[in-house]
Formats: sequence, structure tokens, C-alpha cells
Amino acid sequence: MAKVIQLDNKPWLRANNSRRFLIFLSSVVPLPLVMLGAYSINLDMTMSFLTIFLPLQILTAALVGFQAFGKRGIGDAILVVLTVFFSLFVLILLLSVLGSVLTEGFKTISSQFIIQNNVYVSTTTSLDYGGVGHAILGSLMVVALTTLAAVPLGIAMAIYLTQSQSKIRDLVRTLTQALSGLPSVVSGLFILTIIEATQIGRSGFTGALALFPLMLPTVARVSEEALKLVPVDLRYAALALGAPNYRAFFQVILPAAKSGLITALLLGLARVVGETAPLILTVNANNGTNFNVFEGGLATLPTYIYGYLASGYQTSQARAWGAALILLILVGILFGLARVLGRTKSLKSKAKK
Repeated sequence: MAKVIQLDNKPWLRANNSRRFLIFLSSVVPLPLVMLGAYSINLDMTMSFLTIFLPLQILTAALVGFQAFGKRGIGDAILVVLTVFFSLFVLILLLSVLGSVLTEGFKTISSQFIIQNNVYVSTTTSLDYGGVGHAILGSLMVVALTTLAAVPLGIAMAIYLTQSQSKIRDLVRTLTQALSGLPSVVSGLFILTIIEATQIGRSGFTGALALFPLMLPTVARVSEEALKLVPVDLRYAALALGAPNYRAFFQVILPAAKSGLITALLLGLARVVGETAPLILTVNANNGTNFNVFEGGLATLPTYIYGYLASGYQTSQARAWGAALILLILVGILFGLARVLGRTKSLKSKAKK
């Protein structure tokens, strides 16, 4: 008797085999129809899923939802179908891109490819000669220069937004959020106009200037959220012990948000390390190794990929695939570090609670 009462209180625990069969049928029936349409009219498989499978899946799911829950079940069924379908669609696209980069990139990767430059290397030179060493070095120098300018300013903006009571604080936050939507090519064009007006010449420095407004809002917004997550009780405790406001912030709040600030740094790096358009417009290409970021041409991984991928030769495209794999690994490492540090912070917060 007690078991019956428990099932009545939780109706979702009651098995409904007929409903499960209808759901299974509505999911399976459109598949053979898609195959039939694809082979009978010679339709591309992707178009078959978009033009045949998805409408049929929505129709059958809506019928099952109506039969099970009435009119309110139609909208729920359609929402579930669209969510699952497009989530799987995006996942398949991401996996296909990742698989293509891995399979094609590993054909090119070698020790000499990582450390050598492309002096005396043409578009048809064998893969046994030349590499992306100079592009890796150029990317690191440009991104490091951008980081030196964007990270301190971004953290300072976050401190202002969280600690200040100024009336223009909301305006600064709005401008920061608007800057995060700035197209990268617009940033490059802006710096290009400065180059043309001042005749300072293209270099890694001008490339760093173009990446600066792209990295700054990411660092500022993530740092702001990290500072907001610090419990306000820590400030009150420091003030109660007699510490002034600035010491309470720098000795209590800022160390507590350290892992979040490191995450902001890594996400900012990942945001700009793969940008191509600003560097194409502001940095001259160079096949040799240049250690001076303020003068002369400089190769970076994004511009290296762009230059060789546009070539119609197989060896050049293979070099582009290899550089893309290295860039993908670099971005993956940055995002992985951000996740690990963010998780460490959340675990520490839970342990304190």
C-alpha cells in the first residue's frame, strides 16, 4: 500500500510502455525516409537531414506530444527535437573540424617543422625543409606584448567596476561590453589608418596594438566576475580587524580572487592567439626569424596558415595544416588551464563552505 501511494505522489515513476514505443517509433521512422529520399533524388545527405529528416521528426514528435499530453505537449516536443538536433549538428561539425586538423596536421608535424623557419623555402619545397618555428616565436612575442598592456588595464578596470561607487561605473561597464563585440577586422583597419597617417611602419608592435582592444574586454569582464565571487564577509572581517580599505582589498580580496584572475588572463590569451585579420593588415609577413617585435616583418601562426592555405600546391597546404594543428594545441592548452584553475577555485570555495 505504501508503494502504491509513493507511485501516486510521483506519477513520472509509472512506466508507460505505449508512450515509450511511440517515442521510439517517431525517432526511427524518419531515418529510412531520409535514406530513400537521398538515394532516389540524389540529394546530399546534409540537405536530406535538413529538408526531410528535421520536418518529419518535428511532425512525428508533435503528434506523440499531442497524444501524450495534449496541446501543451506539442510545443515541448518541438523544443526537445530542435534542441537535440542542432546540438548534435554543431557537435558533428566540431568533431569533423577537429578530426580534419588532427589527421592532416599529423602528416606534417616533425621536429624540424617545429623549430625551422621558411627562408629559401618556396611553395613547392619538400616538407623535409622549413617549418613554423619563426611563426611560433612571432605569435608568442605579439601575444606577450598585447598581454603586457591588456591584462593590467583589464584588471584595473575590473577593480574599478567592483570597488568604486562612481556614477560613471555603469557607463564604463557598458562600453566594455560593447567593446567585446568589436569585429577583429575593424580593429585591424583602425590600426592600419594610424600606420598610414603616422608612417610608423608595420611590425609586431602594430599587430599587438590591433589585438589589444580584442583582449581587453575579455580580461576585464572575467576579472570583474572573479572579484564579485569573493565573499563580502572577507572584506568585513579585514575591516573589523582595523585594516584600511586598500589593504583589505590588496591583502584579502585580491589573493582570494587570484585563480579567477589567472583564468581571465588565459581566456584573454585564447581570445587573441588565433586572430588573423588584424595581423594581416598590420604586420608584414616574414619567412625568416625576427627577434625584434618593434621593427621589421614578423611571421605569426595565423598569417602563416592564411598564406600557405591560399596556395594551390599540396605541400603548401600541408604546411598550413601542420601550423593549424600547432595553433589548435596551443589554444587547447590555454582553455584547459582555464578550466582546471576555475575548477580548483570552485572546489576550494565548496571546501570553505
